[in-house]
Amino acid sequence: MSDTKRLEATVRGRVQGVGFRWFVRRKAARLGLVGWVANEASGSVRVVAEGEAAAIDLLLVDLQKGPPGAQVDRVDTSYQPPTTEFTGFEILARGHPGD
Repeated sequence: MSDTKRLEATVRGRVQGVGFRWFVRRKAARLGLVGWVANEASGSVRVVAEGEAAAIDLLLVDLQKGPPGAQVDRVDTSYQPPTTEFTGFEILARGHPGD
């Protein structure tokens, strides 16, 4: 599984209230990735995705653009070895009151 990786990303900017989580979920599913996306209390969106390295790279391009209505200022990323703990790609409710 050397050509698989895990992306952990925090997307900053105007990324809540614009359908960003659904955008990420659709893109990840289309790319065959597993993991999750969630709004954070800080106003950012957190993404954890695992899968083929090329698909992860394509998702990162999408995260940097975002859906119509979003304004992505910055995407902070780190890469880890995949854990294979996920079976699908989910939208999680985390520390944000609007979830």
